This record gives sequence, C-alpha cells and structure tokens, in this order.
Amino acid sequence: MEYSKQKLSEEKVFKDPVHRYVHVRDRVIWDLVATKEFQRLRRIRQLGTTYFTFHGAEHSRFNHSLGVYEIIRRIIDDVFDGRKEWNSEDRLLTLCAALLHDLGHGPFSHSFEKVFQLDHEEFTQKIIVGNTEVNKVLAKVSPDFPKKVAEVIAKTYENKLVVSLISSQLDADRMDYLLRDAYFTGVSYGHFDIERLLRVMRPREEQVVFKYSGMHAVEDYIMSRYQMYWQIYFHPVTRSAEVILTKILHRAKQLHDEYYSFKQHPVHFYSLFEDEMTLEDYLKLDENVILYYFQMWQDEDDSILSDLCTRFVNRNLFKYVDFDPAKQFKVHSTLENLFKEAGIDPNYYLVVDSSSDLPYDFYRPGEEEERLPIHLLKSNGELRELSRASDIVDAISGKRRTDHKLYYPADFIHDDKMNSEIKQKIRSILESI
Repeated sequence: MEYSKQKLSEEKVFKDPVHRYVHVRDRVIWDLVATKEFQRLRRIRQLGTTYFTFHGAEHSRFNHSLGVYEIIRRIIDDVFDGRKEWNSEDRLLTLCAALLHDLGHGPFSHSFEKVFQLDHEEFTQKIIVGNTEVNKVLAKVSPDFPKKVAEVIAKTYENKLVVSLISSQLDADRMDYLLRDAYFTGVSYGHFDIERLLRVMRPREEQVVFKYSGMHAVEDYIMSRYQMYWQIYFHPVTRSAEVILTKILHRAKQLHDEYYSFKQHPVHFYSLFEDEMTLEDYLKLDENVILYYFQMWQDEDDSILSDLCTRFVNRNLFKYVDFDPAKQFKVHSTLENLFKEAGIDPNYYLVVDSSSDLPYDFYRPGEEEERLPIHLLKSNGELRELSRASDIVDAISGKRRTDHKLYYPADFIHDDKMNSEIKQKIRSILESI
C-alpha cells in the first residue's frame, strides 16, 4: 500500500486537556510526531516568558501543534468530507502542514526572533525541505510532497482554502492557542464555542466561510481573541521579563563582538552572533540550552550581564509606568542623562516597550499585512463580510490598539548609597509620568 494511505493497525490517541483526545490513524502523522525535530518542540514553551506572570503557562509548542492538527482533522474529516468545494486529495497535505506549522520556532520564540532578526516560518520551511528526519518522512509520500507542505506554510500553495485553514483571521492555529492558553493561564477570556464554530464552517474556493446563523459564535471568538491579547499576551509583567531576556541576548552579543572572555563561552550562540546560523545549529537551540547559559552567566565578571541574568533566573523584574514616546520623548531624554549620571546604563535599564494589536480587519488592498476578511454565508449563497453584519465586530474593525510602557530597575533607583540626589530626581520624574 502507498505510504500516504497507510493506516496504523489501531488508532493512537494523545490525552489532551483542551480537546480531550488527539486522534491519529495516518502512518505519516505518527511518524512525523516521532521525529527529533518535532520532539524538540517539547522543549519550547508556547507562551515564552508568560510563566513569570501566570505560573501555569508551562505548556509547549508540542502540545499546541498536536491541538492544531486535531482541529484540522475534525474539520476535514467531519465537516468538509464529501463537500464538492473540498478536494480530498489535499487531506494529508493539510494535516501535515497543521502538525508542522510551528516547527521552526526558536527558544522564547518571538523575543528571540526580534533580537537576531530571524523568522520562524522561514526556519519551518527549511526544516521541512532540508536534511532532516521530517523531510525524510514527507519525501516518502512523494518527492515533491515536502515542497508542497512548505508552500502551505509560506502561504503560496495553489489551493488557498488549505492555506486559510492554517493561516487566516480565524484559523485552526488561533482557535487552538486561544483555548489552550486560556486553560493553562487559568483565565476565562479565551474560551469560545469551538464546537459551534466547527459546525458552521463551510469550504469555499479561496477560504473557509461561516454560516450566517453562526455569526454569534464568530463574534465570541473575535472578542475572546481581543481579551486574550490585552489580558494575557501583552501583560506588562510578561513584557518586563521579555525586556530583560532581550537585553541579556543583546549584552551577550555585544560582549562577544568586543572579544570579552566569557567564563562560560556561548558556543551555542556563535553562529547567531556572527550571522552564520545553520539549520543544524538552529535545531540545537531550545529553552533548556538558553536557561543553562543564563544560569551560568550570573557569575560572569561583566556586571550588566551578570545582573540581568540574575534578575531573569530569580524573577526580579523591572517595574514599569505608562509612557507615550511621541509626547514624552524629552522626558525619556532627561531620564537617559540622569541614568548615566547615576552610573546606570540606560541602554539596558531604561527601556520603552510597545505592544500593538489589530483584532479584526477587513480587506485593505496594498496595505502592509493584508488580511482576508471573515465572510458569512447567507442562505441564498451570498457572502457578507463579518463587520457589515455584526455591530460588535464593526466597533473594533480596523482599529489598532497600542500600549507603551517604560521599564526600569526600581531597586537600582531606590538604592541611595551612591548618587542619592540624582536618583531622587529620577524617582520624581518617574512618579510624575
């Protein structure tokens, strides 16, 4: 029997707190889960530094990837199967792309990417088409199958419906992470009626649409996403940990560039620091490796690296105040000068961090990050864009919300053993913001 059609002798299941069970019958999927590249995702948290704020947020990208696969499996096997708009030949391709969509995430994901200007989707594609165990499994389906899976991740695959299932404003990826992140952080914001959403989903040539009668379930999802971003993903305490994390990585790179002699040499970072990152080097990086260095760097002679790592390891985070960089740039400049006078490096200890989200958007041709809108399917077959039917969604459509915070080490500026007058000025300014 062709490898692509092989089934396991009996169904395998993963017990899952969100979907109850993740079901696997396809040999290809089972073999992909067993690859070392997929198993690496166990060692990368789904929510980065959020565990500093919500102690339950220890779940991994491995959990999430299985969850996205399970949602897609239910959609195409239970909802789309037999519908003329769905090409059943794309079933295995869609399942594989769902399972592997986050394969290229690095440790602490987005913070790590920002510092080293990396793109996890590019690395996902490299893993899929490169010299990897994942590639060997996919190539057994057909020689061009890895390339097709990579095209789905890159959003260039010819069947746009397949792409929209995994990457759109309402896709399986978002559905799983909202429910999963809400579960593990212990909040209620991210919950929505996924069963209803799946029941009202319908395939169309270009994208998934939703029956008009299911509009309220879609509204529920949109508002859940909105709340999760502002209550969980952009939480200022989590962002404080991210600020320290990024500053540690910046400091380590600067010291490397200055030929500083590390007690614990960052051998796993060399190709990153020198912009020569290979796929093999990238796959050796996970959060266990990063945290090992942070633990060891607490004893470095460089006071900044040592202090930042100690803060991260022991959760001695920066404090913060609301800040508007457009209106308060003079205040920031004044604080920078005072920090220098006080012997505190503002490059590492006075940081403006901004978070921004656009919860839902309609199609805006030519704009950056174009988003295909969510469409509702009326009983006569016509499609209607969501915000034109929903007053709730219309109220937030196209409206980007941005939040700025100024982060600083409160213990440094409250320590009056040295430069007490300058630190008093710093405190006065921060209290007046």
